[in-house]
Amino acid sequence: MTDTSHAETVRRGYDFIDAGRFDDFLACFHDDVRYVRQGVGDLRGLAAMSRFYKHDRPIASGKHELEKIISDGPWVAVRGRFVGTLKDGTEADFPFTDWVHFRGDLIDLRETLFPAR
Repeated sequence: MTDTSHAETVRRGYDFIDAGRFDDFLACFHDDVRYVRQGVGDLRGLAAMSRFYKHDRPIASGKHELEKIISDGPWVAVRGRFVGTLKDGTEADFPFTDWVHFRGDLIDLRETLFPAR
């Protein structure tokens, strides 16, 4: 897979999340995925990621606005902003940075950081 294909997989993943298509989103990940999310800690494996996105994620709805995607070999870095609503009704508007690593065609590591504003 090329750097461009990795970047496109990551870009589509945000579209899947925003549309609530979590099964399509999870299909982008390796069975042994490790997801490190600031404030949540490590999630390991597809079952843990599925539980997080379908039940535990504090976000009700919203949109990822991607500002920059950089792809280099198996790595993709993303800088963006999320605007939406949390499950408690609070409006959300915050920056994020994702580091994504591929094993073949599937993501085996995703690290999400929320930089200070």
